[in-house]
This record gives sequence, C-alpha cells and structure tokens, in this order.
Amino acid sequence: MTDTGRKRPWLAATLALLYPGLGHVYLREWLRAVLWFGLVVSTSTLLIGDEVVAPLQDGFTVDNVLAVSEALPVEVAVALLAIRALSMADAYLMATRENEATEIVAGAKCPNCGKELDEDIDFCHWCTTELDRPQAGAEQ
Repeated sequence: MTDTGRKRPWLAATLALLYPGLGHVYLREWLRAVLWFGLVVSTSTLLIGDEVVAPLQDGFTVDNVLAVSEALPVEVAVALLAIRALSMADAYLMATRENEATEIVAGAKCPNCGKELDEDIDFCHWCTTELDRPQAGAEQ
C-alpha cells in the first residue's frame, strides 16, 4: 500500500498544539476544525474580562500581548490548556482511525511479494502468483 492516503497522527497533534483545530484542518475534518476554533474563541470571550485585554487597545505589540497573558486568571489558562489537550488527543485519534480505515479498504496483500492485490483477478499482478480465493457464488 502506498502512503499517499495516510495521515501522520503526531503531525495532527502538533498542529493542534499550535492552535486547537489546526490538526483537524490537516485531516480535512472541516466541521471539527470549525468547532474547535469556535470553542477556543467562545471560551476566551466568555471567560476573559475587558480589563484583562485592555492593554491590547493600544495595539498588538509583544509587550502588550505578554501583559495580557500574564494577567489571565488561572481558571482561564487551565480551561484553554484543557481545550488544547483535548483537541490534540482528538486530532491524534482521528488520524489513527483514518489510517486504520485506509488499511482495511486497501484490501489483502500478496502472500508471496506482499504488495496490494486487485480484488477482480485471481493472481497477483505484481509477481503473477496464483491466489486461492473462493469464487463468487461458490459454496464454502
């Protein structure tokens, strides 16, 4: 089987570490990505008060962003960390499940050369080994 359809679970988790939902964008799970993005935005909007983000009204400078991050309440930081961890775990599991489903769909492999078989023929088209497959409609 070629690796063109396989996803890298660790890459999906790493992208989700950067920002929740990015790992799902990599997996092309668009709805889940939007839901993770929305969860972070809504959590931030609901839990962070205006007084915490007041330094950003002067502009987005490194000093202002650091001031806001230092002023975050512990509860907000823990909530955002939990969302990030859950997004990472979800992206990792989604990639793993997608890879397992790809392997199942890929079908059997040749017992002689180990390459993927075509379901429509009774021999391996790579090494011409004849296969012992039950015929369609034949009694077993």
